[in-house]
Amino acid sequence: MKRFIEVHYYLKPGMRQAFYDAVISSGIADASRAEEGNEKYDYYFSPENENEILLLEIWRDAEAVRLHGETSHFKALGALKAEYVTDTVITRYEISD
Repeated sequence: MKRFIEVHYYLKPGMRQAFYDAVISSGIADASRAEEGNEKYDYYFSPENENEILLLEIWRDAEAVRLHGETSHFKALGALKAEYVTDTVITRYEISD
């Protein structure tokens, strides 16, 4: 069963663009999209909250999500979060194929 993950990043004031630019320039987004089992990995800027970014991910199955969590680029994202993010809210869904 596919996995849909909704991630809300709440950023330090004024740091939304810097966080997004760091994710893109570091290659984290491209590396995640290139992973076996990834079907969607896209960031969206909230129109209501200038300090929020939404990440939507779709993975082939739970194993793909597990393997994603073991990658070096996933760990690099953790370092960026420590620098830019004040809170992260993650919601996981199972979706049928």
